[in-house]
Amino acid sequence: MGKISPVSAKYIIHSQIQIEGVVDRPDVIGAIFGQTEGLLGADLELRELQRGGRIGRIDVKTEIKAGKTAGEIIVPSSLDKAETAIIGAAIETIQRIGPCNAKVKVEKIEDVRVSKRLYIIERAKDLLRNLTENIMPDSQEITEEVAQSVRMMEIHEYGKDRLPAGPAIDESEDIIIVEGRADVLNLLKHGFKNVIALNGTSVPETIKDLCKKKSITLFVDGDRGGELIIREMSSVAEIDYVTKAPDGKEVEELAKKEIHKALRSKVAIEQVKLEVKETLARPTITETQRPYQQPERRFIKPLVNKLPLNKSSTLKGMLDDLVGTRGAYILDENLNILGKVPVSELTTTLYNLNNEVFAIVFDGTITYDITNAAEKNNVKYLVAMDSKVANNNKVNILTQKQF
Repeated sequence: MGKISPVSAKYIIHSQIQIEGVVDRPDVIGAIFGQTEGLLGADLELRELQRGGRIGRIDVKTEIKAGKTAGEIIVPSSLDKAETAIIGAAIETIQRIGPCNAKVKVEKIEDVRVSKRLYIIERAKDLLRNLTENIMPDSQEITEEVAQSVRMMEIHEYGKDRLPAGPAIDESEDIIIVEGRADVLNLLKHGFKNVIALNGTSVPETIKDLCKKKSITLFVDGDRGGELIIREMSSVAEIDYVTKAPDGKEVEELAKKEIHKALRSKVAIEQVKLEVKETLARPTITETQRPYQQPERRFIKPLVNKLPLNKSSTLKGMLDDLVGTRGAYILDENLNILGKVPVSELTTTLYNLNNEVFAIVFDGTITYDITNAAEKNNVKYLVAMDSKVANNNKVNILTQKQF
């Protein structure tokens, strides 16, 4: 008698059988062939289908309890799905096995190809991962898009704080710490596997422990939040280097070239701390003993006060509206909005402006580049969330805390 192996079957019929008495496995198989004979016509005769290899070996598993028999009938099929369903329905017509009443119920028809497809997908991922790890340099461009998706799949949770991280934290001597999960995904996408996220504003114990054992580079966004994280981290953990994304940009949106440039520009934490101390200790012309920040505040506040109250409140309102947008308003002397540009394009835009611009309000940090560009175009006010530049003779600098 011919048969079909489970490997070549397309479908498998799973049926449950309940028998009011004690019978043996051959009795069940005999009833299946005997009671379906002639039921479906010559084309779907079970014996002929099995001889032709279109129905496989029928497997029956039974168990006897309390004078009754229960079990499972498994029928492999290489017929199409409609014909397989007809065979399943025909098996359900069996009502007696030997002298005993019986009931057969088809639980499901399994599509073997589905499980094969799932296996193919998982195996393909493994093969692709192995391939990308050993790929030749001259073929890297061809597979870059696929390789990025594989790398991003490698993110996992690290330590007792379950922080998002790459797969190479334990084996790497140098670790990159970023702000959030999206930053980790972006660095993984571009091949950095030794990266882990703070996942919040406070510093987790897992990060503190890593800082004691590894060489640490803190990589933060180019905004005020990034500066606050640098201060927090430098005060509670032993970090070695610090770097930032370009002004107004987040680590999660950087391209590969920008990431490499930022990491090459990292500075030692000692230098950062020294610059902070020098800023705090820098004297004014008239008060050599007081911290630098104190006279700066007393100098800037009148700049707000000398503005008409309506203009001051208008600038503050515009700044509040821009929070989180990474945008910049360009204003005339009456504080009418002449245009709006992304902060990332602000410096370039300033160099191309005419002398009609009175003020710039933007969601970001005032830098020397932005200030120099504003000076050359006679901009009177720069208004932003924060500033790295003190006021000078030409441009009045206002930040959120001065309003």
